[in-house]
Amino acid sequence: MTTDFTPWLEWLDAQYDEMLANTIELAEINSGSLNAAGVNRVRETLARYCEALGGEVEVIPVAPYRHLNAGGEIEEFPLGDALRIRKRPQAPLQIFFCGHMDTVFAVDHPFQQVTWLDDETLNGPGVADLKGGLLVMIKALEALERSPWAEQIGWEILFNPDEEIGSPGSAPLIADAAKRVHLGMIYEPSFPDGKLAGERKGSGNFSVLVRGKAAHAGREHHLGRNAIRAMCDFIAKLDDLNGQREGVTINPGFIEGGGAVNIVPELCISRFNIRLERPEDEQWCLDHLERLLAEINDRDGISIELHGGFGRKPKVLSGANQKLFELARECGAQLGMSLQWLPTGGCCDGNNLAAAGIPNIDTLGVQGGKIHSSDEYLKVKSLTERAKLSALMLMKLAASDDRRWLEER
Repeated sequence: MTTDFTPWLEWLDAQYDEMLANTIELAEINSGSLNAAGVNRVRETLARYCEALGGEVEVIPVAPYRHLNAGGEIEEFPLGDALRIRKRPQAPLQIFFCGHMDTVFAVDHPFQQVTWLDDETLNGPGVADLKGGLLVMIKALEALERSPWAEQIGWEILFNPDEEIGSPGSAPLIADAAKRVHLGMIYEPSFPDGKLAGERKGSGNFSVLVRGKAAHAGREHHLGRNAIRAMCDFIAKLDDLNGQREGVTINPGFIEGGGAVNIVPELCISRFNIRLERPEDEQWCLDHLERLLAEINDRDGISIELHGGFGRKPKVLSGANQKLFELARECGAQLGMSLQWLPTGGCCDGNNLAAAGIPNIDTLGVQGGKIHSSDEYLKVKSLTERAKLSALMLMKLAASDDRRWLEER
């Protein structure tokens, strides 16, 4: 069998206009994480795009998003459904493909439209993170399906609805897929210069609720117990943990409490994020949190409770992951790309998959930048370039008989 992959790579050149048009169509559907209706419109559109792939299609509801509100109560928000598509589950090599449908831009955010910055640069919500990447994934798979090596690979796509809020509902679907697959390809955008993400920090999102006692600030100030003061003491000591353990950073990011200034505040809410480099850092953080909480709870008339936890483990590169990167670099060189990878403090679904022991590259999407802002942009030529990269990787994996490196986990 020939190992000339050129005809199927050249086919992708003719797909550029469709990829661009479909990226714009997706970007102009608001799919903020909590806009379940919008996320489901994206899901329906993707199902239409994927009809050419064949495969078994399954719409999967996920658990609602739980959130501690300013009143100290847990609220639930419905999320969009996940979309799973599987083909050839009995093939010798099984690959998991993942890309999220949601964005950080809520339905009432002013950033809703796509505009051209120049002939090669598109500005719009989610054009890079991650809607352009979804088209890269789909077209790379179409190229594989047209090739003579398709039967060697079984694949499973998960389009998930909640990555931008930490994948709380879809994390079980990723863990489930990990039982069936050998490696993963995830379509977060590359770095603006085209580099790939290697090691990633783990992340935890936490909310803290402090309850005190209301009282008249003039007549009976001494009877009150100030929840804001207690929260400020907690946050100060929490922030002091920064610098005490290499690779661990703690960011208090939100605080809300009180009301009228003639009332001693009885309630205060705060939220913070922790990033860490090593799995063992989690326990160090939890031990210190327990100590700080106990100190505040020892105060007369004050109670403090912690919600949330570590949702994503650090992504540490295994031997198999290194080999997968080398394959990407080899394919990139063949296509005229000079690919490198570097560690990052950001998290994505690649963390989840790696925690389940599955080697993966999680920045196979488009080249762009300024994500999570109204300046987000996509370098449109990267749609074809990155689709070719994934397609060549897939065809080389399919054509190779040596997959022993996948055991180096």
